Amino acid sequence: MLGYRHAFHAGNHADVLKHVVLVQLLRHLGQKEKPFSVIDTHAGAGAYDLFAAHARKLAEYEGGIGRLWKCGDPPAPVADYLGLVRRFNPDGRLRKYPGSPLLALCTLRGQDRLRLFERHGSDAWRLRENFRDAGKRVIVTDTDGFTGLRALLPPPSRRALVLIDPSYEERQDYERVTDALEEALRRFPGGIYLVWYPQLTRLEAIGLPRRLKRLAERWLHAALRVREPSGDGFGMAGSGVVVLNPPWPLHDALAGALPFLARTLGEDAGAGFTLEQWG
Repeated sequence: MLGYRHAFHAGNHADVLKHVVLVQLLRHLGQKEKPFSVIDTHAGAGAYDLFAAHARKLAEYEGGIGRLWKCGDPPAPVADYLGLVRRFNPDGRLRKYPGSPLLALCTLRGQDRLRLFERHGSDAWRLRENFRDAGKRVIVTDTDGFTGLRALLPPPSRRALVLIDPSYEERQDYERVTDALEEALRRFPGGIYLVWYPQLTRLEAIGLPRRLKRLAERWLHAALRVREPSGDGFGMAGSGVVVLNPPWPLHDALAGALPFLARTLGEDAGAGFTLEQWG
């Protein structure tokens, strides 16, 4: 089991990669006036206090957002992401970290919609509290996101970004991700799908990007490795995202951002990145 309860890992290198890509996709969708929906199948608590006990226990944010916080002249996609995080830390001191739901809300317009799923009891409660004043354009549901996604596709606007990033605590999560995407693409083949995965020595994790690439005619795969994998096979050396139906500008944006992230967040000679696309 990976044991990836997000409060313990908020703001780490995996969050940085996922959220840099997420913000770029949201910016792309916002270029057209027509409304769109964002569906987050595993939303977590939505926001995190980096000084709280959960975050301080491992302090993983120090190797992620912490390293970026005062870096000079980052590439535009990284600067855009950092600008959104700074909104939650107006005094310049890094304490609050917005999860995917809050980053999405920052970019949405009045006509756009946000659907959030979280089934973990305490996280679901915190998620509702964090979005208590968000209005009708945000709906929080405390149920399984894989199941909830099925009923939302296709969206009325026929424009949507779906984020799927489970904890992968159970081996079945890998299969459930693939199954959910297969059905989602049948229901809504024109959607943009962003899937996060951990880089582990587990066979399911190694094989997941390859299985996801087979699902769509167009895909982009980006991965960030911050260290050499440990010899005992434990720990997450990096993470990756697969985007199905990616917008064309995304590759060029990440081509400038990923080398910077690998240099800035890398911990040893094993640091590096992958960027590939098809279609």
